Amino acid sequence: MPHQIKTRDKTLDLTTPKIMGILNATPDSFSDGGNFNEVEAALGRIGLMISQGAHIIDIGGESTRPGSEPVTEQEELDRVLPILEQALSQFPNTFFSIDTTKYRVAEEALKLGTHFVNDVSGLQKEPRFVDLCIQHNAAYVMMHSQDDPKTMQKDPSYDKVVADIKQFLKVKIDEAKEKGLTNIIIDPGIGFGKTLEHNLKLIAHLDEFQDLGCPVLVGASRKSMIGDILNDRSVDDRLTGTIAVHYHAMMNGANIIRVHDVKEAHDSLQVFNAISSVE
Repeated sequence: MPHQIKTRDKTLDLTTPKIMGILNATPDSFSDGGNFNEVEAALGRIGLMISQGAHIIDIGGESTRPGSEPVTEQEELDRVLPILEQALSQFPNTFFSIDTTKYRVAEEALKLGTHFVNDVSGLQKEPRFVDLCIQHNAAYVMMHSQDDPKTMQKDPSYDKVVADIKQFLKVKIDEAKEKGLTNIIIDPGIGFGKTLEHNLKLIAHLDEFQDLGCPVLVGASRKSMIGDILNDRSVDDRLTGTIAVHYHAMMNGANIIRVHDVKEAHDSLQVFNAISSVE
């Protein structure tokens, strides 16, 4: 398992897990939609997350919640580029990620200096992301999803969910590496075309993804699987469940956790590191 991701002039040390803070520059994301659309509010939120312990900030301009409608390329650009342009200069020691499936959005973000492309389609929508990341010396987050966000939760099915997703990721990793992309992070895609049972199996068997030789990212923050486990708990009351899922994921080898609540995630990470360091 690689313990470093090298991107541009920075190296992300993954000998211990790291936190990716979520910044949704959208009006309709399932949890914090509409809160950080304006540049000033977004920069304030980014600064807060960094102060609380976020190592990476993931900025997205299109909601990928189940049932969401896609937005135009221009609309997505208008949402994320003004934030990225200021954030990259204001917080030069932080890693930034663009959460998109659109080539031009990723391209423009990388031109500004963004370090990661976070692709929820896992190269299914835009295989050119491989060459784009190579060109800009950027890292690539390869997530598995089944169908589009609008339809992905209608009737997701697998023969064997862990094996099927591992095979999907292996094929895509091999394709990317053949072209020369080495800085790849994989994400099994909790909640993206999966039932509760699928999600639970992925977390329980997350250690099996280490066979693929790439760092593993898990993002379960406030997701419906937690609400389902906790008897239809509302989105804004899923923090404890989120911490429990992510802690279990770290125990099973997760290198990066993607979260809304950075302070609480960082507290749990400090506890995890303290216990893990004991011989």
